[in-house]
Amino acid sequence: MKTLNLSTLAIAAILLFTIACKKDRNAPVNSANNAQEFVQTFGPQKQSIQINASSLPQTVTLKGGSKITFPAGSLKIGGVAVTGNVTVEALEVLKRSDVLFSGTNTNHISGAPLASDGFIFVDVKANGVSVDRSLTVPIQVAIPAKRAGVTQLWEGVNPQGAALNEANNNQMAWAAPRAANGVGGKEVLPEAGFYSFSFGTTGWINCDVFYSYTNPKTTLTVSLVNNPGALASFRAFNGETFVFFCAKGSNVAAQIYTPNGTNSVKSYDNMMPIGVEGKMLSFSIKDGKYYYAESEITITANMNVTLTLAETTEAQVQTAITALNTY
Repeated sequence: MKTLNLSTLAIAAILLFTIACKKDRNAPVNSANNAQEFVQTFGPQKQSIQINASSLPQTVTLKGGSKITFPAGSLKIGGVAVTGNVTVEALEVLKRSDVLFSGTNTNHISGAPLASDGFIFVDVKANGVSVDRSLTVPIQVAIPAKRAGVTQLWEGVNPQGAALNEANNNQMAWAAPRAANGVGGKEVLPEAGFYSFSFGTTGWINCDVFYSYTNPKTTLTVSLVNNPGALASFRAFNGETFVFFCAKGSNVAAQIYTPNGTNSVKSYDNMMPIGVEGKMLSFSIKDGKYYYAESEITITANMNVTLTLAETTEAQVQTAITALNTY
């Protein structure tokens, strides 16, 4: 009798273990367990291309169609010309989903939202050391143009105008580019399907225009209910939670990142255009769990938007962000 009971118990235990294993196999497995991993996994991936700095000029073409030409004399370290093989490292951010997935934004340094025509990041390394960011000979950049209008040039900086530094918990903004040999901020018309221009620095390089610039402006606040984490910095080097305003029908991804008390953020003061339609959204990734909230809004004076984050799946956050490309 005891033998029968033990056998029965053993069989039951095996069945329960098998069922549990099947459930584990069927459970969704997240690719990223925090916001930084999310950005690194789903954001535009780094492209690495090797060129010979002793044989400039040379042009590299990125996967999304952007082109970067390095003229003779453009690549130096400590003011000394680089020779031999170097590695061009680049990112392309050409769609609105790319902006959110990469943990970047379309914020002007004033806080005014910009509508993006696409931006890139470029770095050049010789034996693992980056070349001088300020270029005595500007590089030539061509970014695919998706519309006929004029665009403007910007350089990625922190909100105080200094160079972006992930380790310093920076946020991101766009400012007029520093001049090099007379090359500075200017307007560029598309030609042969590209916005083509000279640029005097490596780093983040952007084609954007101001969005709804003539509208009266207000300060927008956002209350985050059930927020599981801290506000995410540039590319989520710190923090877990992003907040964005995405304009309807325009490639705007304005990040709202200024703290405004507990679980509240605000735009820059008097910088959000009254009367425009769009989507306020927030997403957060912490300890392997995903949270999301969104709300369709029309911006009014001194508006406060409440977003209640609810636990969701990695796939659903991806789908919501990707859908912004046609919003």
